[in-house]
Amino acid sequence: MATTGNTNGTAGLDSKQGSKQAAKQGVQEGFVYLPLIAGWLVPGAGHFLLRKWWRGALLATAIVGMFSLGIAMQGRVYGGASEILEILGLVGDLGNGLLYFVSRILGLGADQVQVTTADYGSHFIVVAGLLNVIAAVDAHNLRTGRKS
Repeated sequence: MATTGNTNGTAGLDSKQGSKQAAKQGVQEGFVYLPLIAGWLVPGAGHFLLRKWWRGALLATAIVGMFSLGIAMQGRVYGGASEILEILGLVGDLGNGLLYFVSRILGLGADQVQVTTADYGSHFIVVAGLLNVIAAVDAHNLRTGRKS
């Protein structure tokens, strides 16, 4: 009986691994950080670039909605920070990308919390930023093929 090819039965595995590597290389063509950067700057944009329309729309609606509610509740948009908790709030606010910079330029948000609901508003703004960072990383993972 004549045998051709690989005698230990791994020929099929080699071709499967080769096709997976080729698929990963195809996914990683171009600038792989574009969905990450775009998703951070504009909520949902990373998913829109990847043609994940529903996911992008849901994320954009949730993030912009939380940010807007926080502003409407007179929540604080952190600018300069001197204490550790203010620094953490600033990091969370920076996660909002362009929403943060536009709100700072337009003077939106309170400088000091003066009403009870403003504290909740500050938290809404920070959580919107953190959710935006998670969404941007998710878009990057979709782009690199770590997630489908």
